[in-house]
Amino acid sequence: MPVTIECRPNGPYLVKGLEDLSRSTGEMLATGPVVALCRCGGSGTKPFCDGTHKKNGFSDARVGGGEPDRADVYRAPGITLRDNRSICAHAGHCTDGLANVFKYGSEPWIDAAGATPQAIAALVARCPSGALSCTLDGQSSPAAEPGPARVTVEKDGPYAVRGPAELVNAPWASGAAKDRYTLCRCGQSKNKPFCDGTHWDAGFKD
Repeated sequence: MPVTIECRPNGPYLVKGLEDLSRSTGEMLATGPVVALCRCGGSGTKPFCDGTHKKNGFSDARVGGGEPDRADVYRAPGITLRDNRSICAHAGHCTDGLANVFKYGSEPWIDAAGATPQAIAALVARCPSGALSCTLDGQSSPAAEPGPARVTVEKDGPYAVRGPAELVNAPWASGAAKDRYTLCRCGQSKNKPFCDGTHWDAGFKD
């Protein structure tokens, strides 16, 4: 059964067909034919929905004021890198892993010639949000990980989706990878349903 994640209007994520749901600690969580995951940030049974979205006025509208939905392109011999800041969850794998390529605080912040194309592609495959993607000599970036779809509930952060899980009722971000993405669960992203890192500023807690 294919895995789908439906964004219910002003409500939870309805996840169908998922068998691998876990916390970032490795703790496995219960699944079933359909699982309702909180995205308003207020459930008392996180990560599962308890209906709080009906009481706290949660809206799934994109409020604006965030980064524009745009894929910026950076090129160097052997590689083309794409970056969509609007869906970056700020996990930090890029700046921590290849500081010569991903230069926090600099402009431009990406130097596609700062490491070998192979090293960059390997790190890009670790980007949980899919904000970073690349092609090597005309070939698509390698898949993040093979195997069935899975969802990881990140500590005080988003849902990290990996593998073939179709997102329903939501526009796709420009140039973003489709084998991995992060979904907001603090309820405050400016680019819902995608995480944009707002949980950091909001002090969201499990």
